[in-house]
Amino acid sequence: MIALDLFKYPARLLAWFYSFTHSYVLAISLIALVVMVITAPLVLKSTKGMLEMQKLQPEMRKLQAQHRGDRQKLNEEMMKLYQEHKVNPLASCLPLLLQMPVFIIMFQVLNGLSARVTCDAGNTLAACAVDGERLVDGARVFNPKFLDKGSELYRSLVGEKEMLSFGLDLAQRPWTVITDSFTKGLVYALLVVALGALYYVQQRMVASRAAVSPSVSPAQQKLMQYLPVVFAVFLVFYLTALVVYYMAQAVFRIGLNYYITHRFYRGDESLGRQAQRAGEHARELAKQEGGGGFFSQAKKELAASREAQRPSSPTTSKRVTPPKNRPTPSGSGGQRQGRPTSSGKAQRHDSRAHKKRK
Repeated sequence: MIALDLFKYPARLLAWFYSFTHSYVLAISLIALVVMVITAPLVLKSTKGMLEMQKLQPEMRKLQAQHRGDRQKLNEEMMKLYQEHKVNPLASCLPLLLQMPVFIIMFQVLNGLSARVTCDAGNTLAACAVDGERLVDGARVFNPKFLDKGSELYRSLVGEKEMLSFGLDLAQRPWTVITDSFTKGLVYALLVVALGALYYVQQRMVASRAAVSPSVSPAQQKLMQYLPVVFAVFLVFYLTALVVYYMAQAVFRIGLNYYITHRFYRGDESLGRQAQRAGEHARELAKQEGGGGFFSQAKKELAASREAQRPSSPTTSKRVTPPKNRPTPSGSGGQRQGRPTSSGKAQRHDSRAHKKRK
């Protein structure tokens, strides 16, 4: 019941937008705008927190050098440093964690708009009835979910077979249209390509900020740049309505990234420039200490602790093997085992001859 209410309220908001726009595309775009307005403060807060964390890198490097080998003390001093500067290291994760629940909600709501019912000969009267009217055998029409039956959006979809807007059937999947007819599917394919282009522009803006204040490696920057484009291509298997939603969201996010760039990275005394200088200073300290980053330092500490815990083995004298073909020195150590000497052979020969004479 709670899950049903979770999808019902966004569907009602979508129906309200449709009541004065009379367009599926515009109503879905306004939903994307609402989501961006809600998440924008979190994105701004996470960006500021990330830059504040980068400003603290030199002090964090000093604490790592000071409390090397004492992980508990290092964590305590780190927490004191965060509290002193009012920095939350987990703030940057919240916008990323919200993306999956939003995707699930919008996926369910948009799929619910185009939920279909099929009337076969074996179905009961209730199964073949939509909005109180019985369907003909073989009919397959919309029976929208999560909507009030008195809403204009519900009335425009119930009993229909298409969800047309700007010449596109938003209830179709681009991949299905492309496989059925390449000519008709070309428009849907271009829609997905446009979404990938918007994601590429968006990530280029993020990459330009990373060049000013680098906090990740170049390989990670490339991964972050092209991963959303792969996500756009993956949407070819989902409803076109969902592609429209993410296109509108990408446009609004580009505007948000433009605002972030001018707020945090413009000017020499901006937070982004200060974070850049702090990052460079932290890297210089790392070079002076002869170590790399955090993981390199942790590896060194682990190797040192293992070396300290290794038990020291007592020194043992090595056994010296005498060279071959040399006589063994005489002494009290006993007769050397091995090949018999010439004197031994003579003694055995005399004893055998004595036995024969007897």
